[in-house]
Amino acid sequence: MRRALVVDLFSTLIPGGHVEREVVHREMAHLLGVEPEAFAGAFEATAYERFTGVYGDLPSTLREIARRSGGQPSDDQVRRATELRRALARQLIGAVPASTLSALAALRALGWRTGLVSNITSETQLQWPDSALSPYFEVTAFSAEVGVAKPEAAIYLAACEGLGVAPTECVYVADGSDNELSGAAALGMHAIRTTEHANSDPAWDGPTISSFAELPALLGAPI
Repeated sequence: MRRALVVDLFSTLIPGGHVEREVVHREMAHLLGVEPEAFAGAFEATAYERFTGVYGDLPSTLREIARRSGGQPSDDQVRRATELRRALARQLIGAVPASTLSALAALRALGWRTGLVSNITSETQLQWPDSALSPYFEVTAFSAEVGVAKPEAAIYLAACEGLGVAPTECVYVADGSDNELSGAAALGMHAIRTTEHANSDPAWDGPTISSFAELPALLGAPI
């Protein structure tokens, strides 16, 4: 029986914003007084720690990344870089296609329980309550809050527990980054890849859709 829909956020419900991120990260590096290449490397190297909130809030995280990049920014430099990163988070989470919102409304009307599972950092989590997506989800399992990241089982199970369902009762929809599809499938979820915003897991040989808007017709009512 499938009665719950568990969904990824970036590159699934909204674009991943890779180009926008690169531009903003270069600007942040300049604000923090470090080389953009060093900043980009440190940012990527600390992905898991950032996703799971190891460094605390965003200003503390930026201080750590700047330190790893060879910088010692002032409080004002950190404040300005923090504002820039939070503005990016607002921009990205606000870029949800109208077709996706319509699909979510249709899925809820069909009777699907809905949960979100996302590897995100604290600044995106702070923007979530005010997003257009928030009303369509009963439960969220954010890595920065749960303290683990996909494809670890605990983050999927947190969403399942919140929804009161077993993994085998869930359909999981995502672009496939971070080995998330195989992680969901290993728990017994029916995993579906979407390529609407990114071709993140081209080796995936399971079900694939080209648009989130396809889901209501594909899934129908829970069974």
